[in-house]
Amino acid sequence: MPIQSRGSVRALALVGPTNAGKTTLMESLLLTTGAVGRRPDGGAAEKVGDASPEAKARGHSVELNLASFDYLDDHYTVVDCPGSLEFCTEVDAAVPAVDLAIVVADADPAKATLLQPTLRELERLGIPRALFINKMDQARGSLQELLDALAPVSTAPLVARQIPTFQGEKVTGFIDLALERAFVYRPGEPQQIEIPEELKGEEADARFHMLEQIADFDDELLEQLLSDLTPSRDAVFADLVREMNEGLIVPVFFGSAINGFGVERLLKALRHETPAPERAAERLGLDGPGAYVLKTAYVGQSGKLAFARVFGGKLDDSADLTLPNEERARVGGLFAVQGPNIKKIAQAGVGDIVAIGKVEHAASGQILSVTGQPQQLRSAMRARRPLFAVALAAKNRQDDVKLSGALSKLIEEDPGLSITHDQEGRQMLLAGQGEGHVRLAVERLKRRFGVEIDTSQPKTPYRETIAKGATQRSRHKKQSGGHGQFADVTIEVRPLPRGSGFVFQSRIVGGVVPKQWVPAVEQGVRDGLEKGPLGFPVTDLEVTLTDGQTHAVDSSEMAFRVAGRMAIEEAMGVTGTILLEPIEKLTVYSPSPAASHVTSALTARRGQILGLAPREDWKGWERIDAYLPQSERQHLINELRGLTQGLGAFEADFDHMSELTGRLAEEATNAAKQPAGAH
Repeated sequence: MPIQSRGSVRALALVGPTNAGKTTLMESLLLTTGAVGRRPDGGAAEKVGDASPEAKARGHSVELNLASFDYLDDHYTVVDCPGSLEFCTEVDAAVPAVDLAIVVADADPAKATLLQPTLRELERLGIPRALFINKMDQARGSLQELLDALAPVSTAPLVARQIPTFQGEKVTGFIDLALERAFVYRPGEPQQIEIPEELKGEEADARFHMLEQIADFDDELLEQLLSDLTPSRDAVFADLVREMNEGLIVPVFFGSAINGFGVERLLKALRHETPAPERAAERLGLDGPGAYVLKTAYVGQSGKLAFARVFGGKLDDSADLTLPNEERARVGGLFAVQGPNIKKIAQAGVGDIVAIGKVEHAASGQILSVTGQPQQLRSAMRARRPLFAVALAAKNRQDDVKLSGALSKLIEEDPGLSITHDQEGRQMLLAGQGEGHVRLAVERLKRRFGVEIDTSQPKTPYRETIAKGATQRSRHKKQSGGHGQFADVTIEVRPLPRGSGFVFQSRIVGGVVPKQWVPAVEQGVRDGLEKGPLGFPVTDLEVTLTDGQTHAVDSSEMAFRVAGRMAIEEAMGVTGTILLEPIEKLTVYSPSPAASHVTSALTARRGQILGLAPREDWKGWERIDAYLPQSERQHLINELRGLTQGLGAFEADFDHMSELTGRLAEEATNAAKQPAGAH
């Protein structure tokens, strides 16, 4: 049977920092609307969110939670998003498809900054948003103090739709400023009461401030306020809805998800104010019926599922689909999703979020077209650069093929992961958005695919260069019966400036080394430079072939290649070599209060601070430019996020090589001499 899409269908994203209470709010919405049953004590009979072992172990979301409920004949799907930046790629593809994002915030003013990355991303995507301040039953201080702390994190003005009422220091209810009605919290629906006499003045001031904010985008309302005319309630609601839908304002609601306080009021606002699915379809760029893929996952016996939102028309089981690359596929099963549970259905309606089976090449962020013609997104998904990597290998070499297949599936599910093969270091590197992100992938390799993994730190690509110039003559002579091997070469070597690489030239005159064998000498020199005396490739030098000798019978291309290698190896014994380490140019983003701690952390890692300035268009943030040795970057993201309440981020690019001496150089060269696979 189809999903019961009575009335309108809306998709809501719950976004915000970790531990703000997003999953708790989802559970409260399900409980309030009867989508899940109640226990005798009034709590939910079942938990829908964070069902995976990894989420349970961490105590917070590490993947999307999907659940649906009906409210007053409308159907809603909630996309509960992880809050940690470690798992941001779970959110990147999903959020563009929703109608409204509910940003869940803690009532503590000290945590206001945590919302800024979320709000800025929603602004970039053009997604309407509302703010739900959670845990108001634990709040201390005034609502205005909280709003003042929150205001700088949003480009659009925050418009308080309610003010709390107190009994002592405890929040016991609220006054709805649009309705001009007071409510007292009760289990289930709040009880309406008369506005207390002592609060009428505060309510009038708060309502007038709300009207002033929305009048900034409505000349007619502004004129009414200036003329001391009272706008109609319908006009006020129309402005609130329009301005939120256009992203001009961010309405603010509050409550306590764990107690169900404020949830019924939020539901009523959502019913009237959430935009229609057609706006999301237009934002994505759909030009006909299709399904937008929020994510893909391999789910037990069901195989690969594409979790997608349906736009433009109903979607039937066995419908024909066209992928963006023009590949054709057929729906191999439609499923309604409620947390970890899926249920087969025959049809999905416009706006529904469902799981689609057997679309093997579907990927998150794609449009699966039902028109017979491929459809492309209006704008490309955000590309996230990896911030942390580990080298990994199967503990049992017999699992290598199994590991390769498992990694392919994980990367299909999570575009934030990537695999690279470091040929120089002979390592396979798994990279992601932070250490927690990568460790989660390793845990899934074991739990879901049965592959035991060994991990180690990625090797740093050190280099060597010569300390001084030298001239070296080397002869390769070998006689073993019949034709022998003979080559004699003289080379001059000299150091070059950093970044010059390797330069080879010949000054041979008179044919002492035949022209056809000069390239063999160069190749031999290159062979010798692959591993210098310290154990690393050699760079930044010039080698000139100046003289040589041949034998009419025994000289050959191979002999001159061997002689070239011998010459450079013997020359480096004379010149000595210097160890070089790669230095990266980092751009680090940090909230301003933590910037000094971040610069200290970079300095402690041998970083050189190049500059510190306000981050462009981000109030209360700093941009720090620095040079940092690549070897010092490995666990930087952990420290950075520890210093910035989980908000810090950086971008890193190779810049130059720099000389490394002393204990660190000794440690690097000793490590290079370890047998392959030793830790």
